[in-house]
Amino acid sequence: MRTLTLLDKPTAPLAQRRLPDWLKRPLPTGNENYFTHGLIEELQLETVCESARCPNRPACWSRRAATFMVLGNMCTRPCGFCSVPKMGTPENVQADEPSRLAEAAFRLGLKHVVITSVTRDDLPDGGAGHFAACIHAVRERMPSAGVEVLTPDFQGDIAAIDTVTHAKPDVFNHNLETVARLHRVVRGRAEYRRSLNLLARVKQVNPTMTTKAGLMLGIGETVEELFDVFADLRAVDCDVLTFGQYLAPTLKHIPVARFLPPEEFDSIAAQARLLGFKRVVAGPYVRSSYHADDMVPH
Repeated sequence: MRTLTLLDKPTAPLAQRRLPDWLKRPLPTGNENYFTHGLIEELQLETVCESARCPNRPACWSRRAATFMVLGNMCTRPCGFCSVPKMGTPENVQADEPSRLAEAAFRLGLKHVVITSVTRDDLPDGGAGHFAACIHAVRERMPSAGVEVLTPDFQGDIAAIDTVTHAKPDVFNHNLETVARLHRVVRGRAEYRRSLNLLARVKQVNPTMTTKAGLMLGIGETVEELFDVFADLRAVDCDVLTFGQYLAPTLKHIPVARFLPPEEFDSIAAQARLLGFKRVVAGPYVRSSYHADDMVPH
């Protein structure tokens, strides 16, 4: 298995280079994309699809799927990989946002609702209570739908983690994004061990809850470092692992060090499965919330 190193780092920024063939795909056609966009605008909701410039947005919206982003559109963390606006004045928490989110999920006909947020270090509970309110609103509007949360680290606040866990989402997702060595560069004020402790705490409170974590590849990590992360995730009984290709949103973000071909994702995933994850989903376009309903272990 080939080691990925910073020697593979290209000399030209991503926006100035051609994507490899395996990262090119046709845009979907039809009116469902416009339906999803119109509904999100009507209900004044944010999505990570737009704010994070997700490359899967056209594919998701064309099948009436979206990942809702609550607590505004201004993040309090200066992460180097993400295009969500940051370091400005965060918005006031909107008490009716959970009901609007639930209405959107209902009208989209979602069977699995994914809820994420910006990081709100300015709030006493990091927004944990708002996550719980969103979970309860979806449960009330759509009792049979699955609910997945993709949360920030809540600065390691046990009470905040417990608040979300006690709201009983079907899946508790928290992304590590990269290997321990690159954490400070990629995730700013986030801490590798704190993220692992969050996933461990969820299992301590509810051992049957599905936990999930995602990574981005192609930032300069090595395969050996990746497997250290995989082992650390299994040590806290993480159930689902996802990893995909990092794509720099703009020239101002961390550049891509290397594009991994699909067969390399397949090879790494095959080895990861040997560690005992219930599900491992990997590929260039894989994101932790993309086709999230298909990632839930049964």
